[in-house]
Amino acid sequence: MSESAARLLRLLGLLQRRSTWSGAELVERLEVDARTVRRDVERLRSLGYQIRGIPGAGGGYHLGGGTDVPPLMFEDDEAMAVAVVLGASAGAAVPGIERGALTALAKLDRLLPARLRSQLVALRASTVSLVPPSEVVSTEWLILLAQACDNHQRAMFSYRDHEGRPSERRAEPYRLVATDRRWYLVAYDLEREDWRTFRVDRISSVKVPGHTFVPRPLSDPARMVAEGITTSHYKHVAVVVVRAAFEEVAQLVAPHVGVLEREGDSTKLELGIDDFEWLAGYLIGLGLEFEVREPVALREYMSVLGERLHRAHRA
Repeated sequence: MSESAARLLRLLGLLQRRSTWSGAELVERLEVDARTVRRDVERLRSLGYQIRGIPGAGGGYHLGGGTDVPPLMFEDDEAMAVAVVLGASAGAAVPGIERGALTALAKLDRLLPARLRSQLVALRASTVSLVPPSEVVSTEWLILLAQACDNHQRAMFSYRDHEGRPSERRAEPYRLVATDRRWYLVAYDLEREDWRTFRVDRISSVKVPGHTFVPRPLSDPARMVAEGITTSHYKHVAVVVVRAAFEEVAQLVAPHVGVLEREGDSTKLELGIDDFEWLAGYLIGLGLEFEVREPVALREYMSVLGERLHRAHRA
């Protein structure tokens, strides 16, 4: 790195570390004259950093926020702290920030120096999460899969299905989708020649050899995951019309519970169930008017339940 570029990075690091620096302090820290400091400040401004000059005896330079987020510089301990927090957020699929946390973590993980990477690996290995052991997501696998999606690279991994049966998969990763409970990988399975969704907590031994591919078209990976987790592996698929606006129902029904679809002024809810009694309680608990369309057995169950409740609570 040239001397001027190295000095520019040192100046940026100083400005990010403290809100305001006097010109004299920067001259001393950088071991240059005042003219060079002014010239370097202008170079940073040209790169998008909002550096304000404060006039007067007690003035100096202040780094503020702008319309865009410029590149940031971290000390070793700061980089470790950010990586740990991002790892916790990504691994837990924290609602609202899961995608951003994962992409930021993938960028940071790619750039960490070896000495920090080894420390981070040791920290992750010794950290215990208060989630069911079967649902723990490996941050390393998550990062590899995210990079494979972004770079259009084939991936190989071991997978356990919902019955615990192991298999080896070769796939073209397309998108990682987070619910408020889990991460899912949407990928084209090369052996089965079809699209599949994989729970990331059931994935292990991820390898990305570097073979690239042209992504196949897929209209809505999020809906594919929603349909897979709400209707697959259940005895029955229930179709319910809720007499309320889509936005209102979406506030009450989580994506991992059922798939919602607008139907005029109402909302159609489709979900998989094994237990009619559970669904009856769930629908009543929504506090909204509804009608069960399918299956017929569920309609009959709700009719009998309604008559029983009416008799028990008749004035």
